Amino acid sequence: MEGRNDILDWLALVALPGLGCVLTRRLLATFGEPGKVLSAGKAVAQVPGIGRQLVELFSTPSRLDKARSWAKQEYSRVQAGNIQILCCDDPLYPSLLLNIHDYPILLYCLGDIECLRLPAVALVGSRTSTDYGKKISATLAQQLVGNGLAVVSGLAKGIDGQAHLGALEAGGKTIAVLGCGLDVVYPGEHGFLYKQIGEQGLLVSEYPLGTPPEAFRFPARNRIISGLSLGVVIIEAAVRSGALITARLALEQNREVFAVPGRIDSPKSEGPHRLLRQGAALIRSVEDILAELPPSLCSAEVPLSMDYKKVSTDPPADVSVRPPSVKSLPDDLSGDEKDLMLSLKSSSIDIEQLSEMTALPLNTLHGLLLGLELRGLIRQLPGQQYVRL
Repeated sequence: MEGRNDILDWLALVALPGLGCVLTRRLLATFGEPGKVLSAGKAVAQVPGIGRQLVELFSTPSRLDKARSWAKQEYSRVQAGNIQILCCDDPLYPSLLLNIHDYPILLYCLGDIECLRLPAVALVGSRTSTDYGKKISATLAQQLVGNGLAVVSGLAKGIDGQAHLGALEAGGKTIAVLGCGLDVVYPGEHGFLYKQIGEQGLLVSEYPLGTPPEAFRFPARNRIISGLSLGVVIIEAAVRSGALITARLALEQNREVFAVPGRIDSPKSEGPHRLLRQGAALIRSVEDILAELPPSLCSAEVPLSMDYKKVSTDPPADVSVRPPSVKSLPDDLSGDEKDLMLSLKSSSIDIEQLSEMTALPLNTLHGLLLGLELRGLIRQLPGQQYVRL
């Protein structure tokens, strides 16, 4: 971040409401750099997906000035916290992450930035894990870092926390991806672990400082966990869980998916066992993980200088292009959930638009959307944008 003359432009751009990562990329592809995007005015209307409200936003100097004022304040906070911001055109920005459909425009980083240069594997699972799951998570983490890989997880209780601890205790590197601002410690009992990772590993977030850990942010966070990794290992997870969202995202991103078998009478084994039936690689030891990671993946690179015009901004191929009918929806959806599914479009739509269309308050919408995300019916994109699956 040091030496960048355009960091305030980047911060001001991501501060604008209603954009999200995909629309921001389209704007950058059209106008070339964030400063030119901010000064484009009504010309932004030529960019696909930019509607009337966003045209009005870019044409209102007072609203742009507000974003620039916030950017200056945020940059001062970043500097005071010894935090580094990686823009998506930065040579240090992780090459694997650039290959996903909706990579973050900015990454806030605290700790050893060199962790991002290491090949990595993600270990994720239940927050209410068993002693068996915790032991497996810590052991696999120790063995992975012993083989020169970094361990990625989400700093949550249970499996995530044990993965970070195992990596640190073995003297290796671990990356914690947060669903809140980097200055927010969540969960609170992981304060010491947060401090350790900041000193020995790396804390990462796409969210501005001070962003609270609201539930709807974590599914979006999960795409970064899988996006930073060559593969994702699921260790204990319910059928409807954030860990299985991460597994689905990993498949969409063409990453390896691994599952650790558990007791057949444990509800926490249902997620991994379902993945195994669907073709996930069975993990009995770290050798099973290493055997599925071709050496070419570890050395795969993309050009360090980003050319936005060459990067696709189309949605993933598996996103439906036909609106669902009432008959095609699951029978057990509530009336509000059905209305919400019928309101969602094949292209992304933001939560404020959904609130207007459904007449549902935002706090109710957050809960409904999270439930539909956990069921694999919709997907959250950055900027509180949503699409059907």
